[in-house]
Amino acid sequence: MNISGIDHIELYVGDAQQSAYYFGSAFGLEVGGQGGPETGLTGQRSLLMVQGEVRMLLTSGLYADHSATEYVHRHGDGVAVVAMRVEDAAASFEALVRRGAEPISPPKTYSDDTSSVIVAEVAGFGDVIHRLVQRNGEGFLPGAIEMTEREPAEDPMFNKIDHLAICVPARQLQATSEFYQQVYGFAEIFTEYIEVAGQGMNSVVVQSPSGEVTFTLIEPDTQRRAGQIDDFLQWHAGAGVQHVALITDDIVSTVDRLGGRGVRFLTTPAAYYRSLEDRVGAVDAPIGELSRLGILVDRDHWGQLLQIFTESTHVRRTLFIEVIERRGARTFGSGNIKALYEAKEREMVHAPTPMAADPDPEPMEV
Repeated sequence: MNISGIDHIELYVGDAQQSAYYFGSAFGLEVGGQGGPETGLTGQRSLLMVQGEVRMLLTSGLYADHSATEYVHRHGDGVAVVAMRVEDAAASFEALVRRGAEPISPPKTYSDDTSSVIVAEVAGFGDVIHRLVQRNGEGFLPGAIEMTEREPAEDPMFNKIDHLAICVPARQLQATSEFYQQVYGFAEIFTEYIEVAGQGMNSVVVQSPSGEVTFTLIEPDTQRRAGQIDDFLQWHAGAGVQHVALITDDIVSTVDRLGGRGVRFLTTPAAYYRSLEDRVGAVDAPIGELSRLGILVDRDHWGQLLQIFTESTHVRRTLFIEVIERRGARTFGSGNIKALYEAKEREMVHAPTPMAADPDPEPMEV
């Protein structure tokens, strides 16, 4: 089984059209296709947003018992499907189930005159599932998602999805890592413990043999003060994708453009930049511009990494986006985790107090 990359992610959202408007106006993604009951997608409305190799399917349930509706009720808007490209979806499905993955949907073929796509689904972490995608042709899901005619963006900001950061409950990190190693054939390429302001977290990075699918797994240290990872798990009601990292070729230009589109980023203290070059060496970007935009810089054995994190726009303060530029670096900015933690702490000061999600809330009296 060869997992060659992330084919797309699917977000279950309360209002697909409203979410599409946000990702279009804020991040420049374009509507590449759409589907619903008229195309055979029973009980749902889906919009495909694209830019470069980034493909994000936004799905809303039209009925209370649809899986997307139930997901949003429990977790809020979030990543519900991580689709991975494979050479043979049927064989990959059989292999994963044989190794212990829970089957969700057996292989199914979508086709038209120009394209054929075979998909199958197995369980991943929490309520997130993995869709195995075998493609022949340019169609996304022929017959289910009608592609729209469009001209590719002349100056796209993003190339592809770099990695996903996933929060799991305490004492589930190692089991989740072993699951991806034993079932999916991923390798554990990085481990770290981080302590910030009395909080602590363990982090493990697992990656496919191709190097094109990377999950950063994070669990809170319950022996330390509760913090943002605990908040995510409580607001999200369990394990889930905390952020999606999108690759750009020019982070300074991209962040400047995103800011002009209304995207809000986590702030970074000015003191961070006074010692930046002492910590990472010379940076091929004006420090003043990095400071103005709040861009973080880290270095590993292979080069530098520039990154920044958006504020969450969701009412539960869960999912957010990372913008990342790799200048040779292969790791994930562990030197910036403390800065991110501190920035997220400042954001959470202004957020409502987290409350456990009630699966059956009492109706409001009027």
